[in-house]
Amino acid sequence: MKKLISILAISLLLFSCEKGNEIESHTYQGEALGTTYMVRYFSDDKLEFERSLDSIMDEINSSMSTYITKSDISRINRGDTTVIVDEHFVKVFSASERIYKETDGFFDPTVGVLVNAYGFGPGKPLKKIDSVKLDSLINLVGFDKINIKEERSIQKEDPSVYLDFNAIAKGYAIDVIAEYLESERVDNYLIELGGELRAKGRNLENENSWVVGIDDPNQAEGERKLYAKVQLENSAMATSGNYRKFREDSITGQKYVHTINPITGKAERSNLLSASVLAENCMLADGYATAFMALGFERTKEVLKELDNVEAFLMYSTEDGKMKVFSTPGFEKNLVE
Repeated sequence: MKKLISILAISLLLFSCEKGNEIESHTYQGEALGTTYMVRYFSDDKLEFERSLDSIMDEINSSMSTYITKSDISRINRGDTTVIVDEHFVKVFSASERIYKETDGFFDPTVGVLVNAYGFGPGKPLKKIDSVKLDSLINLVGFDKINIKEERSIQKEDPSVYLDFNAIAKGYAIDVIAEYLESERVDNYLIELGGELRAKGRNLENENSWVVGIDDPNQAEGERKLYAKVQLENSAMATSGNYRKFREDSITGQKYVHTINPITGKAERSNLLSASVLAENCMLADGYATAFMALGFERTKEVLKELDNVEAFLMYSTEDGKMKVFSTPGFEKNLVE
């Protein structure tokens, strides 16, 4: 549940050395989907893409940002049935539907009504929901309650169903930027948006692959401590984590977080503290990372057995309070010292 946590704890590790005589490094930063993004690329043509990148982000914001009241998704959530969604919306909807089915409903973009009801947020105690209210809210949850009609209008079983793509749209935005850069013959780049990442080629300042870091969940407030470094070369990575937001059982010492079970509607304890995912594109990595946090450690391991081209690095707490790591072989080979 990426949106129930603080901003994802991933640090970019960009190493510097002498620049080449011909290749120039360009960095562009901006805001989109309620967070910030950074694009770094190398080019010998002095290409400047600021205006095009702004245009791409404006399109995606206008389509799927719940932070913009006039966006398509905000209008849909207010019950506007006249909205005709764009290609961006359709692609994210389709990917969400795929992950929803593959995770047996644990990735669910309609779970926002429960998020708001429980009052998830930094430093906030969870609100109690009685059975009557829970029964009414759970009737509004389920991605199968929404579909896109042939003319690209949205049909909801109940007008109060609330749709939120924040758990996957950032990854999609990164993919769109990557496709644009590659169409302009940019072969070496790193894109970061809200902690999600996609890279191609190499960091030409040191002629090495792009290397990024995953934060240690046990770091103190205000501290930046890395647990692992990951090499990204023509790949995408997303991480969901409950950094500095976990609780500790006063008796056993086991660390845990609260997450919503979208099937029952209940807030449950989970010992999965962080899920980092490598996938064929950042949209899928983003969605799976969110789904794994909702699934929890044991269920995630089972789901991973059924997924192709999806690798994961999971940090979890044992019953005696120790933190351990589970890594799939494909992720393991991308770890660096």
